Amino acid sequence: MTAAAVGLSHSPLIGKNDPEPDVLARVDEALTTAKDFIRDFDPELVVLFAPDHYNGFFYREMPPFCLATAAHAVGDFGTTAGPLSVDTAAAAAIARGVLDRGVDLTISSRMTVDHGFAQPLEMLFGGIDRVPVVPVFVNGVATPLGPVARIRALGTAIGAAAGELDRRVLYLASGGLSHEPPVPVLEGAPPKVADALIEGHPPTPEQRARGEHRVVRAGRDYVAGTSTMTPINPAWDNQLLDLLETGALTAFDAWTVDGMAEQGGGSAHEVRTWIAAYAALAATGDYTLDYRFYEAIPAWIAGFAVTTARQR
Repeated sequence: MTAAAVGLSHSPLIGKNDPEPDVLARVDEALTTAKDFIRDFDPELVVLFAPDHYNGFFYREMPPFCLATAAHAVGDFGTTAGPLSVDTAAAAAIARGVLDRGVDLTISSRMTVDHGFAQPLEMLFGGIDRVPVVPVFVNGVATPLGPVARIRALGTAIGAAAGELDRRVLYLASGGLSHEPPVPVLEGAPPKVADALIEGHPPTPEQRARGEHRVVRAGRDYVAGTSTMTPINPAWDNQLLDLLETGALTAFDAWTVDGMAEQGGGSAHEVRTWIAAYAALAATGDYTLDYRFYEAIPAWIAGFAVTTARQR
């Protein structure tokens, strides 16, 4: 078995509230580097770690993480709606291997996913159904959140289980680094909002359009300096990337839930997907970070990063 990893930030504002052309050019160059890396590695299976933004997981049942044996994308923010090409047999084998290693993993036989899963598949592979995939949801917005050490344990167990498949496996992390988009919060929410966050009522097309418009407007306010959202924190983002680059993954065990939010904003916990993916890669041997790109992009309300890594 050989393994590699790619980390890629996502944003619902890509293509809707874009930065200056020179920034887009640098992002495009980073994406081309990642796509070239993937083409050279030629993965037989992609294990995709991504969050959800109250499109598939709700407070009625909110697991810290969940592996899917089948998944369907809702098509929010202009991404594709439809089934992901989930490798059900591989997903089931990895799930059994994770449980055998003592990590309490939730399994979904019909997971609903959103742009957090769809964007990286579209950006790197050209579609949500172009490569065999095992989707792994990692909660990054719905409090209370568990210790980061458990996310690292999840990644380690998935990497060890996938290592028994004798396939070329790419671990793909999807998530912004420091960022605080207008994601609703259950605590103190009005009754109608709280009910939607708990029960997961699917929005009408009109409600979804209004919600997406609010996010676009928030991005424009953020660029204009009229927003109260937590600023992007390049120092914190690069500290994360430094730890990933050096393989010092146990250092994340000391990161606290409150500290991550204070440093990186309310949605900074999406970096849990990166920690899980790199822990999975490290489970079967040391790795080398081949490429690292980072840029703070206010128009996308995100510290935006791209990384590639392979086993030594």
